[in-house]
Amino acid sequence: MAEYRDRVRPEWIDYNGHLSEPYYVLVFGDATTALMDIVGLGPGYRERTGASLYTVEAHVRYLREVGADAELEVTTSVLSAGAKKVRLCHEMRVGGELVATEELMCLHVSGGRATPFPTEVATALDTHLAPVPDYAGRAIA
Repeated sequence: MAEYRDRVRPEWIDYNGHLSEPYYVLVFGDATTALMDIVGLGPGYRERTGASLYTVEAHVRYLREVGADAELEVTTSVLSAGAKKVRLCHEMRVGGELVATEELMCLHVSGGRATPFPTEVATALDTHLAPVPDYAGRAIA
């Protein structure tokens, strides 16, 4: 599992006094970027190859309200990785309590089309494989 940490900023608080909806996604996006850096898909890779990860589907669950100045801890797991795609799961916690999750399907894209991961990236992604949590894969009913 990869880890990412951030702190809720005052401008992220909504009119109800809690973390506003788009900032959960912003923090999860930063956690995806952190994983990309760890597995070899960081800025240098993008500059050399023109390839990157593109999110093609996301499902966010907002489980608990998050207040001002909260310390956010996000763990990121790889649920599955194929030749050109990867399924990720982010879990956000505050003080050890699960407050939100995000499940993503991402494609490795270069030149406007999906392309296979380099071997070293695929190997690095596999080191972050974790069991699929019971909430993953759900549809909104």
